[in-house]
Amino acid sequence: MEQTPIDLNETVYALCAKHPDLIGILSGLGFTDITKPGMLQSAGRFMTPAKGAALKHIPLEQIIQTLSEHGYSATI
Repeated sequence: MEQTPIDLNETVYALCAKHPDLIGILSGLGFTDITKPGMLQSAGRFMTPAKGAALKHIPLEQIIQTLSEHGYSATI
């Protein structure tokens, strides 16, 4: 199975616009704010998964591993 490459330094908004299934995956990892109305449109436009991981104290390796399990090849 070929994995879809994504860059964790791209904004959450841009990533979710390209790959809508990331909303559920990222929410399950602890980025629960992106499911709140308007948050993806506002904070998501400048927040990246890499910055969010540091802010929420989520290990970046855990994010990369989970994304890999869902068919994504994450780079930083």
